[in-house]
Amino acid sequence: MRAMPEYRRYNRAWTQMGKPSLLISRFSTSSGVAKLRLLSLVLVLSMLVYTGIPTAQAVEVATLYTAQVALDEEQNDPRQAAYKAALAEVLLRVSGTQLSADPEMIELLFPSPASYVVQFRPGEEDTLWVSFDGEAIEQVLRQSGQTVWGSDRPVTLVWLAVDWGQGDREIIAAGDPFESRDSGRSIDRNRLLRQRVLDMAERRGLPVLFPLLDTEDQQNVTFSDIWGGFDEQLLIASARYEADSVLVGRVRADSSQRNRWNYYFANEERTWNGEPELVLGLVADQLADEFAISGDALLEYVDLGVAGIDSVDAYGEIQNLLAATNVIESFAISEVVGDRIRFRIEALGGVERLRRALRLAGLIEQNGFDGDRIQTDSLEPTAIASLDFFYSPE
Repeated sequence: MRAMPEYRRYNRAWTQMGKPSLLISRFSTSSGVAKLRLLSLVLVLSMLVYTGIPTAQAVEVATLYTAQVALDEEQNDPRQAAYKAALAEVLLRVSGTQLSADPEMIELLFPSPASYVVQFRPGEEDTLWVSFDGEAIEQVLRQSGQTVWGSDRPVTLVWLAVDWGQGDREIIAAGDPFESRDSGRSIDRNRLLRQRVLDMAERRGLPVLFPLLDTEDQQNVTFSDIWGGFDEQLLIASARYEADSVLVGRVRADSSQRNRWNYYFANEERTWNGEPELVLGLVADQLADEFAISGDALLEYVDLGVAGIDSVDAYGEIQNLLAATNVIESFAISEVVGDRIRFRIEALGGVERLRRALRLAGLIEQNGFDGDRIQTDSLEPTAIASLDFFYSPE
């Protein structure tokens, strides 16, 4: 009996593990033994490393579907009222301001919030902590055509300079310095302002961080740099934090003058005025516009090439990266040449959504690839969009 080709044997072993087939096309008989061995190696590596360490480029917000709200004992049914309020908070994070501000639509979609509750417990100061079934909520939102923003979200670095008056000026840091007797008041007010930012960021499901203001930061950034609008220097200093966007705020306490903010994301700049809570909401709306997916978004096939895959670790990182990207419904290997692997992707929202997600994940987009490819017999129509990226572990 004729032996099973090596690449088919590996692919069958992979699918027997309960994984989707990674081989979506077959090589022509003229493809050569070396190319078959190369694909076999890739399939073996996928069996070894697919379940490895998750990608670190995106931050997963684990608390999207939890909320802590007031428990009003004067209500006819305090717990049910708290469930309803907690669901509204969750929908603000997951679907945005439009749905959360429409109580009639929320009532229509979720007539019984209690049926989505998986855990609850009393909180401090007459509050109730509630955890919801995220998958069930997402399913309702998608089926009704509502927007859904997944748990993998970009990180925003916040540089915040504050003029407290009478020559007292400071930059808000991630933590408090050593507290001396004279610095206590300054630390308290900095902590309160920082907490306002963090509270609003948590409410919108927005990962944020403040600079350490360690020796390196203090050598590269001064209060005058921030206050004077020398943001180019700030952006250079921000590179060490590997944040996806940068928010720069200039706050004048106890003054009628409006706070000034600049926001940098995807080579674009936004300018706003207002209180920190307002601006953090605008940042969340901006990022949701980029990464949230409409419930009626169509699935489109995209031909994705990724170069720079020259090791077991690199292959494992790419597999994990694709598996963790929320716009990707499925992916499979279609061809291999050198250090480049081509995948056939099913992407929610099409090629532009996929491009943004992969940029966010840290891949470097290329203008195209003109090298030789392994010949394949496609199982799908060939008129599909194509993207080419480069993977670099650095």
